[in-house]
Amino acid sequence: MFFELIAAVVAGVAVAGVAMGLRWISRGLLPKWIVPAAAGLGMLSYAIWSEYSWFERNVATQPAGVIVAWNNEQRSFLRPWSYYRPVVTRYSAVDTRTVQRHPNLPDQVMVDLLLAARWQPTARIKVLFDCAGGRRADLMGKDVKVAEDGTITGVTWTDLPPGDRLLGIACKRS
Repeated sequence: MFFELIAAVVAGVAVAGVAMGLRWISRGLLPKWIVPAAAGLGMLSYAIWSEYSWFERNVATQPAGVIVAWNNEQRSFLRPWSYYRPVVTRYSAVDTRTVQRHPNLPDQVMVDLLLAARWQPTARIKVLFDCAGGRRADLMGKDVKVAEDGTITGVTWTDLPPGDRLLGIACKRS
């Protein structure tokens, strides 16, 4: 977030410099207020560009095999332009490179789920999907145990709605 603030200030100074140059070329015919107005417009334009491009820039940095399953679009009174087109502020993705299946339980698959949000580090959690049962369990906590036969105990299962995108991506056989 600090670097975005610095970039916004630099954008404002750059656009203000262009406005100063235009005032100089016009020999003062342009009003003085155009310089601070241009600085504000430059900073606002950078902030809007940064908000709208964050999702695409972040997804582009993910390695091949990471598939976005869900994103959150948000509108806000403090960002009036978001009523025209909502801003993506977070998303979840499945890392298909980490798919693990146990031969005894072919309908269960364990994958890494990536949870990304603007201005926060990306979280990576292990998740177990029951493809046949349409449910999922987060593999977090001290009580989670994996037995030799592949059964997992100490998890809380959550039923997923039909057509859940996370379940569909994780359970797709390659």
